[in-house]
Amino acid sequence: MTDGSDAAGPLAGVIVLDLSRILAGPTCTQLLGDLGATVIKIENPASAGDDTRQWGPPFAAGCDGAPTDLSSYFMSANRNKLSIVLDIATPEGQATVKRIAARADIFIENFKPGGLLKYGLDHESVLTAHPGLIYCSISGFGQTGPNRDKPGYDLMAQGYGGIMSLTGEVDGAPMKVGVGIADVMCGMYATTGILASLRHRDRTGQGQHIDLSLVDSQVAWLINEGVAHLTTGGPRPRRGNQHPTIVPYQTFTTSDGHVLVAVGNDSQFQRFCSFLGRDDLARDADFATNPMRVKNRDRLIPVLEGELSRRASEEVVTGLEALKVPVGPVHTVEQVFASDQVAARGMRIDMAREDIDRSGVELIGNPLNLSKTPCTYRHPPPRFGEHSERILRWLDSDDALP
Repeated sequence: MTDGSDAAGPLAGVIVLDLSRILAGPTCTQLLGDLGATVIKIENPASAGDDTRQWGPPFAAGCDGAPTDLSSYFMSANRNKLSIVLDIATPEGQATVKRIAARADIFIENFKPGGLLKYGLDHESVLTAHPGLIYCSISGFGQTGPNRDKPGYDLMAQGYGGIMSLTGEVDGAPMKVGVGIADVMCGMYATTGILASLRHRDRTGQGQHIDLSLVDSQVAWLINEGVAHLTTGGPRPRRGNQHPTIVPYQTFTTSDGHVLVAVGNDSQFQRFCSFLGRDDLARDADFATNPMRVKNRDRLIPVLEGELSRRASEEVVTGLEALKVPVGPVHTVEQVFASDQVAARGMRIDMAREDIDRSGVELIGNPLNLSKTPCTYRHPPPRFGEHSERILRWLDSDDALP
């Protein structure tokens, strides 16, 4: 079933019932919202809404200068959503969620496995009542397996799923990625599964249950390192900023900072050596091919480090770009959002909110550029329960959700 609201984007008219919070589920539902879906975010009054509303500072300031419930963390994954306050522990709250489910296309939740059964909102109950619904469950370890009842947070998924063992300095401690990447990637997999399920539903009329876990997603994106272990049976060492199977492909220290050099083939290596005035390295059989460079990295890298440490970053970047050798800077977050590239690609956006200082908030844009059905930014991140009355009125009518 679809609805005529938000008639912009490829998912215009699709209604999403969002019982998720924190990051994995909200990442998914924000993307669906950017693509035109109407997302109804259910927020718990006992916790004053999504946990991340309190994950700060920083918080967006109100017109009086005081912090609001719009933390930067919450805003990063909750635009294009309508917020309604419902206590699903009460019969009234459960009944309202079920009424929304009856008009929805997608139901997404990230409760512990079995956590919604006592409310009659588990996937079996909901899909029995609405067999055309797509019901997506996100949990730490999935609905099956020996760890199904353990809680799941991004940090735990990164640790259990192996990425921390590959991240960090060679002789340092295991290191998590700087953002909640296990959550974000899980949200991306959820989006893919939901879109595939929509395609199936539109062809057959059948909904289905999607069982997705943070840890499964994390294991899946071990990609080349995971398959290298499966191929050899051996451990995969931590290499800092070096690449396990391409050399040189890493950060180098210059006389005034750092640069990234990513030599992807032998002809690029020859040009790289020419820039350094070290054509002898390219002629050396121990370094002439990538497999030999990988084998002899411990001899080659110190030589390259010595050559680059005497040159300024700008000299290296300019010189290698002229030779079409992949090279680049290591930006701070501040430099990223000040760059002309980010501006040109629309990756920094403004969304108006009259109740916020400066009358709006700045957010990160959606990277999808669709030529016929572009992403839209219709609703700024909502205040807690901002749309409760609007949604309840909609449930009592046959109209599209305004």
